[in-house]
This record gives sequence, structure tokens and C-alpha cells, in this order.
Amino acid sequence: MSFERAKAYLEKVGFASHIIVPEESTATVELAAQALGTEPGAIAKTLSFIVDDEPILILTEGTARVDNHKFKETFHTKAKMIARDQVEALVGHEPGGVCPFGINDGVKVYLDESLKKHDIVYPAAGDDHSGVKLTLEELEQAIPHFGWVDVCKA
Repeated sequence: MSFERAKAYLEKVGFASHIIVPEESTATVELAAQALGTEPGAIAKTLSFIVDDEPILILTEGTARVDNHKFKETFHTKAKMIARDQVEALVGHEPGGVCPFGINDGVKVYLDESLKKHDIVYPAAGDDHSGVKLTLEELEQAIPHFGWVDVCKA
């Protein structure tokens, strides 16, 4: 269901041809990098947090780690990830396939500066057996409402 939702969204915005569906799992950064034939850093890891009682998504470079101090400076609250059993209800995708495409209305999306290390990134496409090959410019075009943040460790 999540994959179909993400695919329908990507069709609507003109990027469905960028979807890759390997036979291998893409559930983790390491598995996704192997399955999609890229380095782990190029995987656009989508993290889900609660800020002011609302879900948000932050896409980071695959090997990046959130810096709690930077997160608090940016969002004025401690970093609190959404509980695994609540992700699908709050965001619209299951863990392992969380992506910024076809998400629930009102979920804010942020792109972390760490992504700028890569010309091409690979976010998930709604499930644990997919990816979307996009340039940063294409990623920006595919997500109509987003903001850039710097919340990861150097």
C-alpha cells in the first residue's frame, strides 16, 4: 500500500520513471546501498520525529547522525523520534520504507545539509524494496513544500 501511494505521488509530479525496484531489501541504509548499487552516504535516509505534537520528516545523508544540540537549536525541542508502531499512522508509510512521497497531509519535510555531499541521492519509495534515483534539484522539485536544515553531526 505504501509503495503504491508513493508511486502514485511520483507519477503525479513526473518522477515515477526514477523508481528502482530491486529484488533485494532496501530496509536499511547498508542494504539499500547494496541493492541500488551506490555508496551508503548517497542513500537519503528519512527520519521521522515529533515536533510540537506534529510529525515531521528529515532526509539526511545515509551515514549521517542527528546532532541533538543542532536539532534543539533548529526546532526548539529535544529530538524525539516517532515510535515505530506509530510511524505509518502519523506519516503514511511503514518503517523501512518511510519517504517524503505520498505522505499524510500536514507532515512537514526537511532536507538536511548533509545531502549536499552527493549529486544523486536515493530515498525510499514507500516500502523496503524500492528506491528513487534523484538529483538534489529533482528531489527539491518532487517535494513541493520543504525546508533545508542543518541538524546532523559534521
